[in-house]
Amino acid sequence: MPSNLVFLHCAAKFMEVTKVLAQTEKCMEEIRYWAWPEVLLSLKQCQELETSSEAESLAVKLMDALVEKLCLAIEASPSSAACSPSPDSSLFRFSCDSKSTESFKNSSSRTTWWFDEVLVLSPGLVKTFLKLVVLRKFDNVTIARFLFYYQKVKFCSASSNEKREILETTVDTLYVLDRSCVPYKSLFGVLRLALGLHIDKSVMNKLEVMIGQQLEQATLDNLLVPSPSKSSHLYYVNLVLRFAKAFFDGGKRGSSQMKKVATLIDQYVAEVAPDPCLKPSKFLSLLTLVPDSARESHEDIYRAIDMYLEAHAGLTNGERLNLIRTLSYEKLPVQSRAHMSCNTKFQEIETLDDEQQQERKQLVLRVKKVESSGDSEKLKEHIEGIQWRVMELERACLKMQTQMEVIKKRTKGTSRGSNRSLPKLCS
Repeated sequence: MPSNLVFLHCAAKFMEVTKVLAQTEKCMEEIRYWAWPEVLLSLKQCQELETSSEAESLAVKLMDALVEKLCLAIEASPSSAACSPSPDSSLFRFSCDSKSTESFKNSSSRTTWWFDEVLVLSPGLVKTFLKLVVLRKFDNVTIARFLFYYQKVKFCSASSNEKREILETTVDTLYVLDRSCVPYKSLFGVLRLALGLHIDKSVMNKLEVMIGQQLEQATLDNLLVPSPSKSSHLYYVNLVLRFAKAFFDGGKRGSSQMKKVATLIDQYVAEVAPDPCLKPSKFLSLLTLVPDSARESHEDIYRAIDMYLEAHAGLTNGERLNLIRTLSYEKLPVQSRAHMSCNTKFQEIETLDDEQQQERKQLVLRVKKVESSGDSEKLKEHIEGIQWRVMELERACLKMQTQMEVIKKRTKGTSRGSNRSLPKLCS
C-alpha cells in the first residue's frame, strides 16, 4: 500500500484523474487486509484533510477496519480481557492470514498497547472510535481505562475548547458502559474538571446521574464540592440535591443502601449547617431529602438544625418552625428530647405575651425537675407532653403574629390617605 494513498486518492478525486482514482479505489477495497500501522497512518492523513468530504468518507471505512482488528485480537486471545498487545506496536502488523494471527497471539500480555497509538487521532476521530468499540461490545473495563488515560494525557497540551470536547466525549462514553466497570471515585475527578470547564448541560446531567445512582459509595469528602464562584454558599448544595434525586429516583433500593445514603446526607447537612449564607429554604430541602423510613434516628439532624439556628439568628418564626417540624419526636433519644425542650433556639417566639412566656418557663422547670428525678420512663412521658405543648404554643403565636402584621399593613395604608382603599386581608 502506498504510504500516501489517502492523499493520492483525494487528489485524484478532486482533479478527476480516473486512471489513478481507479487504482486507489482498488487499494481501498482491501482495507481489511491492511496492517495496523497502515490503517492508523491513513487515518492520520484523513485528519489532515478534514475539510474534504471524501476524506471523511474514507475515515469511516478506515476506523471500522481499525476497530475490527481490535475485536479480532480478542478472538485471537480469548484469555485476555481485551486485545493482545505488541511490545513495539510501531512494528506490529496484523492481517487475516494464520501466520500473522499466530504472531499476534504470542506477543506481549499487556492489554493496553493500543492506547498511545489511538491518542494520535483527533478528538473527533477518537469519538468515532469509541462509538464503534462500544457498538462492538468491546470490554467495558478496558474502554473505561482508555477514557481516563486519554483524558489525562490529552489535557496536558489541549486548549480549553479541546479539553471540553475531550471531557464531554469521556462522559458520554462512560454513561453507556456497565456501571460496575467504571471506577466510582474517578467520576469525582471528572466532576471537578467538568465544573471548571462548564461542559454542556446535558452531558453534565449524565455525569450527575452516574454519581447519584451510586451515591451509597460516596464519602462526605466527595460531596463537599466548593460552590461556583458566583454563589455565596460555601458548598455546592444544589449539586448534592441533584445527586440525591438521581439516587432516590433510580428505582428500588435495598435498606442497606438507603441507610448509607441517609447517614451520608445527615453528615453533609451537619457540615453545611453553620454556613451563614445558606438560605433556610435550601437547608429545608436538604433536611427533607431522605425518606423518613431510611432514618432510624433524628439525633443528627436535630444537632444540624441546632447549629443552623445558631448561625441564623435572624430567621422568622415561620422559617424556624418549618425546620423544627422536620424532626420526628419519636426518633429522638430521650436525652435529645430533654435538650430540645430546654433549648431556647427551639422555643423562643417573639410574639409570646407575658402569660405565655411564664407558661413556657414553667414547662422548662418541669422538665428539669423530672430530669433530676432519674426516672427515665417518667421523663419520657412528661417530655412528650411538654414538647408538644410548647410546639402548639409556638404555632398559635405564629398565627397571631401573621394576623398582627396584616392589621399593621392595613393601618399603615389607611394613614396615607382616606381616599385609598384598604388592601385585602389575604393579598
